Amino acid sequence: MAEIVVSAVITVLCEKLISGELMKLARFEGIDSQLKKWKKNLPLIQAVLADATQKQIKERAVQLWVNDLQDLAYNIDDVLDDLATEALRRKLNKEAHSSTSTSKVLKFVPNCCTNFTPRNIMYGQQMSSKLEEITTKLHDLVDQRNNLGLNVNVERSNIIERRLEQTSLVDESKIMGREGDKEALLGKLLGNEECDENVSIVAIVGMGGIGKTTLAKVLYNEEKVKDHFEVKAWVCVSEECDVFNISKAIFQAVTGQNKDFANLDLLHVTLKEELSKKRFLFVLDDVWNEDHSKWELLQSPLLVGAPGSKIIVTTRSTRVASVMDSQQTYPLGVLSNEDALSLFAQHALGEKNFDKHPTLKLLGEGMVQKCGRLPLALKALGRILKGNRNVNEWEELLKSKIWDIDDGNKILPALKLSYYHLPPHLKQLFAYCSLIPKDYVFDKNKLVLLWVAEGFLSQSKGNKSMENLGHEYFEELKSRSFFQQPTNGQLGYTMHDLINDLATSVAGEFSFRLDGEVDVSDMNEAFDKFRHFSLVGPRSGSYRKLDELQRAKHLRTFLVMSVGLENYHFLDKVLLELQFLRVLCVVGLNHMYQGSQIITKVPESIGSLKHLRYLNFSCTKITCLPEQVSNLYNLQSLLLQNCFILCSLPESFAKLINLRHLDVSNTPKLNRMPLGISGLTSLQTLSKVIIDEDNRFKISDLKDLTDLQGWLTIKGLDKVINPIQAKDANLHQKKGLDVLVMDWGKEFNDSRDEMIEYEVLKELRPPPKLENLNILNNKGTRFPSWIGDPSFDQLTELILCGCRSTHLPTLGCLRSLKKLIVERMNEVKTVGFELLASTSSFHSIAFPSLEFLKFNDMQGWQMWSFNRGDDHRTPRSFPRLHEICLSSCPELDEVSIGLIPSLRVLSIENCSEAVLRSMVGLSPSLIELKMLNVRGLTQLHGEVLMHLRALEQLYIKNCDELKYLWEQESEACKSLVSLQKLEVCYCKNLVSSAEKEVNIGISMESLKSVKFQNCETLESYNCTNTVERLLISSCDSMTSLTFSAVQEHPSPLTESIVGDCDNIQLQPKPIPVEDFRFLSMSRLIYLHILDCKNLKSFPHEHFQILTSLEVMFMYGCPSMDYSFPCGVWPPNLSQLTVGLLNKPMSEWGPQSFPTSLVELWLFGENSGVVSFAVADDMTNTTTPSSSSSSSSSSFLLPPSLVFLTLESFEDLESFSEVLPHLPCLKRLDIVSCPMITDLKTTSSPSNLTIYVGK
Repeated sequence: MAEIVVSAVITVLCEKLISGELMKLARFEGIDSQLKKWKKNLPLIQAVLADATQKQIKERAVQLWVNDLQDLAYNIDDVLDDLATEALRRKLNKEAHSSTSTSKVLKFVPNCCTNFTPRNIMYGQQMSSKLEEITTKLHDLVDQRNNLGLNVNVERSNIIERRLEQTSLVDESKIMGREGDKEALLGKLLGNEECDENVSIVAIVGMGGIGKTTLAKVLYNEEKVKDHFEVKAWVCVSEECDVFNISKAIFQAVTGQNKDFANLDLLHVTLKEELSKKRFLFVLDDVWNEDHSKWELLQSPLLVGAPGSKIIVTTRSTRVASVMDSQQTYPLGVLSNEDALSLFAQHALGEKNFDKHPTLKLLGEGMVQKCGRLPLALKALGRILKGNRNVNEWEELLKSKIWDIDDGNKILPALKLSYYHLPPHLKQLFAYCSLIPKDYVFDKNKLVLLWVAEGFLSQSKGNKSMENLGHEYFEELKSRSFFQQPTNGQLGYTMHDLINDLATSVAGEFSFRLDGEVDVSDMNEAFDKFRHFSLVGPRSGSYRKLDELQRAKHLRTFLVMSVGLENYHFLDKVLLELQFLRVLCVVGLNHMYQGSQIITKVPESIGSLKHLRYLNFSCTKITCLPEQVSNLYNLQSLLLQNCFILCSLPESFAKLINLRHLDVSNTPKLNRMPLGISGLTSLQTLSKVIIDEDNRFKISDLKDLTDLQGWLTIKGLDKVINPIQAKDANLHQKKGLDVLVMDWGKEFNDSRDEMIEYEVLKELRPPPKLENLNILNNKGTRFPSWIGDPSFDQLTELILCGCRSTHLPTLGCLRSLKKLIVERMNEVKTVGFELLASTSSFHSIAFPSLEFLKFNDMQGWQMWSFNRGDDHRTPRSFPRLHEICLSSCPELDEVSIGLIPSLRVLSIENCSEAVLRSMVGLSPSLIELKMLNVRGLTQLHGEVLMHLRALEQLYIKNCDELKYLWEQESEACKSLVSLQKLEVCYCKNLVSSAEKEVNIGISMESLKSVKFQNCETLESYNCTNTVERLLISSCDSMTSLTFSAVQEHPSPLTESIVGDCDNIQLQPKPIPVEDFRFLSMSRLIYLHILDCKNLKSFPHEHFQILTSLEVMFMYGCPSMDYSFPCGVWPPNLSQLTVGLLNKPMSEWGPQSFPTSLVELWLFGENSGVVSFAVADDMTNTTTPSSSSSSSSSSFLLPPSLVFLTLESFEDLESFSEVLPHLPCLKRLDIVSCPMITDLKTTSSPSNLTIYVGK
């Protein structure tokens, strides 16, 4: 059922019909009489729309009338827009002709005569026939209104017209009536219930809108949960359940990296390495998939998690929970009557209950029952009534006919009511959002620009711009719960699934979102009415019949919402037919564009889209725009962000007189601006301007661009030779700017004058409400006084980079400054009191809000001191400073800046030890210290250690002079009482942790994690009895790794990784069994030994004692004696990777693999294995799968395997005969086994995935 948004459209049409320029052209073409008929009939129709709004709910005939009216209204709008565009074209042509003509005779020719061209005459004839057809249809609709009994001026609900109060929303973390559910689920997440698997599933099951996601969000953000899990990630799954995308989303959340993976296998291998032995919590929100094989594939890299890892699943289906092997399914019911009534009161009245409103309470109870005590419906309905206490309006809402509608689309009546009680202008905006896919995170700013482009926003609303009006309307829809912020912390907004369904329902047949495997060729009758279209996530081979869209000749919107178009030629072809497009976007609406690597050029046919308002080719490989783009007189938004090889814009760019937004950020090869851009006075967004020697764009050209907002980068300021031009730019008057980057260029040559550049900067004073300022590469020897002026009270970030000033400006009075970065200012020798305050009368706190301070690449900086040398006291400074980073300051040797008690993180890189000694004493509460390439650092001396009692994390890297970490182990243990994490990397001369008292049995009681990497001369390390995670890698001189033990107290070690240590020995000398250190490692879960070429022995005879060991990696130890393996393995081992040992695999004999082993990765170089067999009982017997099964060159596999990888078995010829005897196997990877051929011709079980690679 299509709902009425036509009222808003008709309002816009009536406004267009009074346009002077449009009517002038109509009179000239002789079609003004038709427009006058429209102007007369449209208000007659609009007068009955209020009645039609109510009657079309149950009367099919009225609904069809509304649909026909909507269709005709779109056609009328297309015609009026065509006329307005033609009028503008003729006006621009006339102006261009007049400015270039030198004919005196022409000046005496009447204007009307210049319009008699063949094109103009043909245009009038074509438009006349279109208008007559529309007039006939409009007259028919006017006649039908009487037959349908539509009444004029039916009273509209007061609820519709009243604007919502702008109040803060209820805190979602205070979930009403879910305290018991929360505690029960916390018990499941944090409890120690026995489970056969490391990773267990907790499924929250309940109907849509019941609060599953909200409850999961509360659990996810609970402090106890944060402390319990090492790694957390939130992924929205939705209906499609794309295993690759979900896995990649988990990887990105865990690592913070946005890597590209060639295939799922590579992604899963990398993800498994990241998750191995880490206790994680993942939330898979809104799961619909009931395909068990997809879940098996998705979970394969997750099984390596440490015990206690959890996956929360929210789903509407118990079947989904069953398919995902949920050990703990938690059904979430509706709220109790009392809690539901309280929640409704919060949103309708802004109060906890109805105690003060007994008259409304009875009505509220009725609405609670109508909403089925469903939280989403209660919120939506409550926000319709926000702050309204009128009893009659409450009764009207309770008695609405909408509660009784059953149109088969399962939209909650309460949500329909929330839509029907929107003002018409908001209905139209919301219905347009049906183009947005479920669970899609979109950018509010981009959505508002689309609303503007579609003509939904009128600029007649006072002095507000269309964009500001759009943002206001967006906030209003958000306040009514139509939009919400995503639960995983992403920037942007989403729509709840039920809200998305509502948008799709109300948009009707005029909007179409193509996703899944839909074939548009089946929609023959629908194409004529399509106006808005979005394409969601095409896959290879999908949408092959997308060419059918050429039949949607009245299409206004073409959005590609995800991975980009697969075929550029399709775009070129279809644009020739879609002549009414207002919006063309090939990259989606989110913050992080995915773009299209296929699109390398913009079709020239785009120049024919004269109605186009919004064009977005961001993140594509285009090098230029065709000159035809300049013919798009109506274009408002041109977005070319992250087009890294874009070199130029059209020469006739100045013809785009309606352009409001030009985003060319991150276009490094665009090195000049088009001519005449200063004449585009409607510009609000101009992300970058480039001043060049040809004066194509001068700094003074910014003068008339008074509406600039957001981000502005000015490059090429070294080309400005007259400071007066800089003053003429009037930057201080551009009050809408938030971010300003001013760049003079890195090339300092003799042609640049330092005095001129100072004066230019002086005249480029920004507006006072600026939030972020970057000043780059200015040659002036000082800064103007406006930098640091207290009037910049909203400035939060300041970057001074590459400037030639000899002193820093006074910045201490910037009360909102949170981040200060000073880089490559090589002329600065001293940073002193002047940074804090300029006069002795300064008595307030300096830098009251600063949180992060960084000095980087300051080659000439020698002293940092706030001592004034007089009787005046230094003002209190840096009360909130959390982190200081000093990097590449080679001459700095004196620091005297007083205490900074708030300091928590200190990073010293490429500086001297003197700087380190001075800085560590700044705060007694330092918790993280990073030292990289600190010159002169041979060890951490006592005067440094004494300041580090609160230190929790210590990182040392590339300190080549470091021989010992500290002088005495006992002294370090007394000072580093809070140290939890120690990492020492690439310190090539480190010999030992302590110069004296090594291995004396004293331990740092808080130390949990230790890492030594690429410390070439480190000879030994004694792992104390507090360490839980140990990593030793590429330490070639290490010969001894010992483990301290405390009697009756097993080691807490859960993870041990030793790799690429050629000379290491885990057991350097024979020791009695009763003293053997592995006896104390009952908690060890993860053991990784890799490429230790001279490791000769391994205490495998004690494997049975390692009862917690689950993951073992033993590879590349060619000197290992023949006693390993001996056939016995840890009893709870679940994953084993093994290969390249001294003992050939063909000679291993029977192995007593535990029944818990589910994943096995075998490397077969020089193994001698030619076939595999399956052990019947994990001991000695074999399954006679072939004649060679029992031969000496056969290897026995355990039948419990779920995942198996065989790599580099040069002699292996077949494997298919083994498959029937591996009943649990789900994934088989065969890599670099050149002789094997049978798997390609043998059918495999349907639940088994086989990969064969080189």
